[in-house]
Amino acid sequence: VVCDLGTGVGLPGVPLAVLHPEIQFVLIDRAGRRIDLAKWAVRILDLENVIVRQDEIERLPGPFPAIVARASLSPQRLEPQVRRLLAPGGVAVVGGSWKDRREHAGWSTEEGTQGSLDRPVWFLIMRQQ
Repeated sequence: VVCDLGTGVGLPGVPLAVLHPEIQFVLIDRAGRRIDLAKWAVRILDLENVIVRQDEIERLPGPFPAIVARASLSPQRLEPQVRRLLAPGGVAVVGGSWKDRREHAGWSTEEGTQGSLDRPVWFLIMRQQ
């Protein structure tokens, strides 16, 4: 099971679910309108491996073996929630376009491939012991 925190309209959870139909994805966001759009995308794409849920990150029960997010919160605010929700041995990957490669407590930082992007994309990775 992969949890997409702050999924918005389904990013990155929906594309990942398309690529990995053998994996169950749980998409979480607090905004009802965004959740409605994510549910619509899941229905149109007929994704049976996706659950879309409106909820607050702080209220989610864990643990999850894997977590993804698209910079829905700052690394400082996201870190304690991810630590709480991530199962032992689990991994979390958060993507964002931060301007510099700062180190963030609890995260390792890797640069993503640029391809057609106009600025570097950084991935913050956390592994739960």
